[in-house]
Amino acid sequence: MSAAPAYSEDKGGSAGPGEPEYGHDPASGGIFSSDYKRHDDLKEMLDTNKDSLKLEAMKRIVAMIARGKNASDLFPAVVKNVACKNIEDPNQLIRASALRVLSSIRVPIIVPIMMLAIKEAASDMSPYVRKTAAHAIPKLYSLDSDQKDQLIEVIEKLLADKTTLVAGSVVMAFEEVCPERIDLIHKNYRKLCNLLIDVEEWGQVVIISMLTRYARTQFLSPTQNESLLEENPEKAFYGSEEDEAKGQGSEEAAAPALPARKPYVMDPDHRLLLRNTKPLLQSRSAAVVMAVAQLYFHLAPKAEVGVIAKALVRLLRSHSEVQYVVLQNVATMSIKRRGMFEPYLKSFYIRSTDPTQIKILKLEVLTNLANETNIPTVLREFQTYIRSMDKDFVAATIQAIGRCATNIGRVRDTCLNGLVQLLSNRDELVVAESVVVIKKLLQMQPAQHGEIIKHLAKLTDNIQVPMARASILWLIGEYCEHVPKIAPDVLRKMAKSFTAEEDIVKLQVINLAAKLYLTNSKQTKLLTQYVLSLAKYDQNYDIRDRARFTRQLLVPSEQGGALSRHAKKLFLAPKPAPVLESSFKDRDHFQLGSLSHLLNAKATGYQELPDWPEEAPDPSVRNVEVPEWTKCSNREKRKEKEKPFYSDSEGESGPTESADSEPDSESESGSKSSSESDSGDSSSESEDEDDDEEKGEGSESEQSQEEGEEKKAKKRKKVPEGHGEVSSLEEDSDSSSSSSESQATSESEEEPVEPGSWKRKTTANDKGTPAAREVSLLDLEDFTPPSVQPVSPPTVVSTSLATDLEGLTLTDTSLVPSLLSPVSGTGRQELLHRVAGEGLAVDYAFSRQPFSGDPHMVSVHIYFSNSSEAPIKGLHVGTSKLPAGISIQEFSEIELLAPGESVTAIMGINFCDSTQAANFQLCTQTRQFYVSIQPPVGELMAPVFMSENEFKKEQGKLTGMNEITEKLTLPDACRSDHMVVQKVTATANLGRVPCGTSDEYRFAGRTLTSGSLILLTLDVRPTGAAQLTVNSEKMVIGTMLVKDVIQALTQ
Repeated sequence: MSAAPAYSEDKGGSAGPGEPEYGHDPASGGIFSSDYKRHDDLKEMLDTNKDSLKLEAMKRIVAMIARGKNASDLFPAVVKNVACKNIEDPNQLIRASALRVLSSIRVPIIVPIMMLAIKEAASDMSPYVRKTAAHAIPKLYSLDSDQKDQLIEVIEKLLADKTTLVAGSVVMAFEEVCPERIDLIHKNYRKLCNLLIDVEEWGQVVIISMLTRYARTQFLSPTQNESLLEENPEKAFYGSEEDEAKGQGSEEAAAPALPARKPYVMDPDHRLLLRNTKPLLQSRSAAVVMAVAQLYFHLAPKAEVGVIAKALVRLLRSHSEVQYVVLQNVATMSIKRRGMFEPYLKSFYIRSTDPTQIKILKLEVLTNLANETNIPTVLREFQTYIRSMDKDFVAATIQAIGRCATNIGRVRDTCLNGLVQLLSNRDELVVAESVVVIKKLLQMQPAQHGEIIKHLAKLTDNIQVPMARASILWLIGEYCEHVPKIAPDVLRKMAKSFTAEEDIVKLQVINLAAKLYLTNSKQTKLLTQYVLSLAKYDQNYDIRDRARFTRQLLVPSEQGGALSRHAKKLFLAPKPAPVLESSFKDRDHFQLGSLSHLLNAKATGYQELPDWPEEAPDPSVRNVEVPEWTKCSNREKRKEKEKPFYSDSEGESGPTESADSEPDSESESGSKSSSESDSGDSSSESEDEDDDEEKGEGSESEQSQEEGEEKKAKKRKKVPEGHGEVSSLEEDSDSSSSSSESQATSESEEEPVEPGSWKRKTTANDKGTPAAREVSLLDLEDFTPPSVQPVSPPTVVSTSLATDLEGLTLTDTSLVPSLLSPVSGTGRQELLHRVAGEGLAVDYAFSRQPFSGDPHMVSVHIYFSNSSEAPIKGLHVGTSKLPAGISIQEFSEIELLAPGESVTAIMGINFCDSTQAANFQLCTQTRQFYVSIQPPVGELMAPVFMSENEFKKEQGKLTGMNEITEKLTLPDACRSDHMVVQKVTATANLGRVPCGTSDEYRFAGRTLTSGSLILLTLDVRPTGAAQLTVNSEKMVIGTMLVKDVIQALTQ
């Protein structure tokens, strides 16, 4: 520091007192005196109006900084000069850049200058400058939080801005500074919803997140009345029609009951938010799609949440980082809303190139989506994953198999057998993980699996993984009564190697010794004492404490023996089976798409998602005078033109899981469809949205207008029967082979009509060429719900063809009719009782004949009889509520069924290789009846005929988890060949395969939908003991078939 004066004396010039001292070299010179008054002179130079003096002062200040001098007290003056000049620049980019630089300076002393600059920029004519002002607000707030009140005034002013460029930035400032001030949003809510589509992607994410929280505080939950609607959806849907038929008096009588069934009416502003965010599901930005998905998950009714599934599946083609975030959210959604992702099951199949984290997340989703219908496909995938080289992934797969076995009881035995087979795997980690999962499964029904416990006991010599060894020892000790001979020997072996075992194994050895001492003290008393003595001197204090504790319980001293009387209750108490749950089960309390949800921990700055209010706040707070810019007729016309585009995308939304809400949505669309048919809009969802908007409007004029539209719709429907009819058979044959998405679209395109006529009608637009439609990102073929792959029709041979095939056979023996399955399966079953049907009695039977319309369908004969005194007109199939994948082909309408007359109709049902019931309506001109047909598993297949060698070859391919074996004893009345074949073929539609031995019976068939082979083998001993084996890719069908055949053979 002392060098500065010396340098000044040598190099500097002379100057009078109080005057600045100039160096000879302007670049290296400057103010070299320690006199602080000279800084005041520089401030005066910076405050003058002469640019030359300001420039000279700036040069000297830069020189000071270069020499290491402290010039911090000049900082406000410099900033004021730089900022003020540039903030007033005529170029908007310069003004914005100046404000951006000013707001980035983290020095508290310039806070007043920053505040003035932000206020001035908030009123700037350029929206770009106003946007920059909004960005500067959070920076100033983090620098000085005392400025909050003034900043809120600026935010309120910017929230009223009408340009899309400012909207996202000011909402971000609102979220940072005053997220609790919801009153600032009220007046701007509708404007933000309408501007949302045109805001940049970053702003869309911010606005959607803010509006999600806002909606949770201002609107009622759309699911609050679901329990009420689920009580009797049929009455709520059809009650009004029946009341109309009965007359005005009945309407008045039913009026008091209507409030109890009053459906949920969505606030128009709530509907506005859902409608304006829906098109953003087609955004190119994954963040925007994810934001809309979380909004729909948290705010939309159950029936509408399904539209986000296709958009989220599309994101699985993005980078692995995006996949990871999306799959985290899908895993959470799939726990509560499983139905909306089931059609996209194959999109979650794991690729060999996926990172381990992605594999495990996809595995989680597949496990959440597994149900009785798709579990064979899922387990077949899991079998492939077990062969992976990624050990963490293999361990997660085995745990997933255990979860499937826990959740779906029908495949528990199949999964258990498959896991037992994995015990012979060469990989020790696979064996160890299998042991841990088997232990959890055996706790559910240990009495039935004594052989598996014995098998596990033999593995103690080979398995070295501590957790697996500990699990085996726990199982043997817990269920030692099932293996009384093996358990003491296992304890003997473990006592020999006790000192070399891991701590977790030692603890289980002590437990095993204690349990055997209590149940079999004669054989194990000395072994127990030896183990406790070894544990007493172990290095681990936990093991020493456990040994002392156990010894006092088993062999109490004279002083303390109170607890020893309860030793059996302590050690051998029944323990509840473990519950294998998803790790994502409780994550939904975090807002989806947030960092806290991703980490499963509350992150800094996270704002809790508010609970729905009990009563709706006053909606009038959002009413504002309509600004002039919203009255622009051109903008309104443009929105009208865009409406069909969004309607098409809505009509193609994925299936939803909420079947309970379907009648309501159908009734709403039914009341509007005729009045909207002239415009050619065939989207059922857009009709639903329009209905919800009209319901939400509270004005009497709109209600009267709605009633007028309904009257016009009823008048239009009163058309002579000869006009507007189409062949239902043709429509159904077209739709039966299509995917579930195309079925949903075709059903929405058919105009729903009143139950009074129940005639299918089409408009002129339906018959003409379809309207042109823009291609959206969600309409990619890769993301259509997977339909059943076409397979070759299964070989079905009836006895009527036996004689024709005799001349074609190359063998000496002809086809014996006894080898063929019976023509008819189970007998006639009641579908509708004559009392419930008001004189109409309906039975059905499975004919086991090929259905002419579609070989994948089960042919069902429907028998109608009219036991009433009045004719029944217009018998046909009405609305069907079918699970995903199941479809029906209706019979032709029966125009008249006279009293006492009976008639038979044939309909086809594609059960999609499941025993789920097909629910549909049988309708007449005046009544509708809900009926249900549930097939036995044996009717889901058709016989196939093969040679003995072919049978053995195919059977060799279906082993492991695809093979189910059970032992049984045949009663005396069921030991002849004729009775065995008759009972098996009566239970299942299978064909008999020739066999060289007399004590073995073989049957073969294929499932109708997928064409999967079903091979059944029955090996009978002279004593009556028999073994039944079923080999099939469809493990659920195989398990159910085994149970049904055993029940038939042992009756």
